[in-house]
Amino acid sequence: MSEKRVVVTGIGALCAFGRDWQTIKEKFRQGKNAVVYLPQLEEWSELEAKLAAPLPSYEAPKHWSRKQLRSMGLVAQYAVDCAEQCLQDAGILDNKTELKKCQNGELGVAAGSSIGSTPDIMDCGMLLAHQKNNFNANTYIRIMPHTIAANIAIFFGLTGRIIPTSSACTSGSQAIGYSYEAIKYVKIPMMLAGGAEQLCPSEIFVFDKLFAASRKNNQPETTPRPYDVERDGLVIGEGACMLLLEELEHAKARGAKIYAEIVGYGANCDGTHITRPNKDTMQKCMKLALQDAKIPASEIAYINAHGTATEYGDIAESQAAAELFGYKPMSCQKSYFGHTLGACGSLEAFFSIEMMRDEQFVPNINLENIDPRCGEVDYLLQERNISAEFVISNNFAFGGVNTSLVLKRWVNN
Repeated sequence: MSEKRVVVTGIGALCAFGRDWQTIKEKFRQGKNAVVYLPQLEEWSELEAKLAAPLPSYEAPKHWSRKQLRSMGLVAQYAVDCAEQCLQDAGILDNKTELKKCQNGELGVAAGSSIGSTPDIMDCGMLLAHQKNNFNANTYIRIMPHTIAANIAIFFGLTGRIIPTSSACTSGSQAIGYSYEAIKYVKIPMMLAGGAEQLCPSEIFVFDKLFAASRKNNQPETTPRPYDVERDGLVIGEGACMLLLEELEHAKARGAKIYAEIVGYGANCDGTHITRPNKDTMQKCMKLALQDAKIPASEIAYINAHGTATEYGDIAESQAAAELFGYKPMSCQKSYFGHTLGACGSLEAFFSIEMMRDEQFVPNINLENIDPRCGEVDYLLQERNISAEFVISNNFAFGGVNTSLVLKRWVNN
């Protein structure tokens, strides 16, 4: 059976900089981040990090019904909202014929987040502690690991395959990778793929206790600082992004707009430490993606790095990239709106695609003094015009989960 080509035909996104690429790009060009001090975090005196990059505001779409909303916590609302935007962008939502095909099994869902809706998790805890709570019939639905994937499928009446990818920081990129493979190997013609994350103090606590959360509470504009010698950890953000992946001939047959082609995916596990990244397996993951794409490392024109601004992560991934690609342009977007955890893999793939289309690549901000222990790559310090045919987007997660996506610029033939 011959392999199929996979293209991106729809995008829906939500982050602290906005929803659409033009708005987000303008915010990038201003060179300022979305990180803020959150005074409400003072409620927890033991929490030293009190920074985040929240969405400025969010309300579920007015046309959603109470019945539709009752199974969705905020994280699922973000994901379903982006999926709706994605299907609209792809020309499917308002096309009854195409939508019917999707509902008859031609469209599947792969999506995940680090965790479900945390207010509902709290209700479970209060229930077990015999305290007053709001536990109801939908509480588990809002917190289950596959709440995003299931809610998207049910909201749009999709009956294709469903692939939950709750793997922390690789939830979004794994979703894209698994979807790419499902289409490439002729299991299904279309997949909605991505991830989401809602902001919760518990997530900040996790990294604060690991001494991996930034504590520059009086200087939110200066942090996070990926690859900088004065970095002091990550900042948690929130958001979501969904991509519509489609088999090339299927997309052409319906006259779809094509953003980019996905040509390679690599995934593996460190198998060594639950939280400390491993340079060798990171590099192996990138090599697997290149092997799948059938291109040499020299073809990669830009590296979209994970860039968490944590010591071990920055050093390991930059050294892995330097050894494999040499002195190639590299940047990450977490210095702008923090680490969006389950959403970052899909958001960063989205940014990579749009930067490749524009031939303008976003620099790192807050990178003033490169840590000499980091790998020798071309860290972008200002926006740069790059004509790239191939870019690679890397993400790495707790548990030693590694993913790499190779994206190819689409040129209409």
